[in-house]
Amino acid sequence: MKLTENVYVVGGGRFGFGISGILDCHVYLIKDGSECALIDAGLGLAGDFDKILDNIRSDGIDPKTIRKLIATHYHADHIGAAQEARQRLELEVLTSKLAAPVMREANEQAIALDVAKAAGFYPQDYHLSPCEVDRELAEGDVIEVGDLALRVWETPGHCDGHLSFDFQGSDRKYLIGADLVFWGGKILLQNIHDCRISAYGESVEKINRLEFDALLPGHLQISLWGGKEHVEKAAAAFRQLGVPPNI
Repeated sequence: MKLTENVYVVGGGRFGFGISGILDCHVYLIKDGSECALIDAGLGLAGDFDKILDNIRSDGIDPKTIRKLIATHYHADHIGAAQEARQRLELEVLTSKLAAPVMREANEQAIALDVAKAAGFYPQDYHLSPCEVDRELAEGDVIEVGDLALRVWETPGHCDGHLSFDFQGSDRKYLIGADLVFWGGKILLQNIHDCRISAYGESVEKINRLEFDALLPGHLQISLWGGKEHVEKAAAAFRQLGVPPNI
């Protein structure tokens, strides 16, 4: 589903557009010219990545033009299909230095998958597949997609190793915020070992110093203009020593 000249939504579940697996995060395709990259890959239940590929083809894009998979963080709904994507599309996988070893080892405890399954978020028989990471990212790195330059920001809080990215598109500036901030200034706190309020506040304030038009979150509403206001609302709540509303 084409949003702008540079951005497509090609996956998403019950907290999105319902166009792929029900537990998938928003899966974005970033495009410039003949080169594309995926942002996250979804959970990877049987047949779900096929739906993502079908969506890409329906938008008139050859999946073989996708050369990179950029994982924003290591929660299963974002990286579960990473290995399938890597194998089927022969693409390069990029993620944070902290998330990389977790993905390589399929460390389910590190990503609190065991806790999430016990809470009923994921099927009991679901298991994370190990995935090789080709490039480990740190703040200030730049990822090239055609002539687009995605700048890397380290934004822990929702979980350790969480990354956000900003880039200038053909008609507006974008922030790929993943699970950092959502519409209305809401955030996503979870009762897991690496979700930390103090780090969350610092990350939101860091991103609030950037200028951008579009906010591309990992779930729920997408803002193609006026996206900065949602980050500003979350930052204001943290500055008052409070916590923004949770989704």
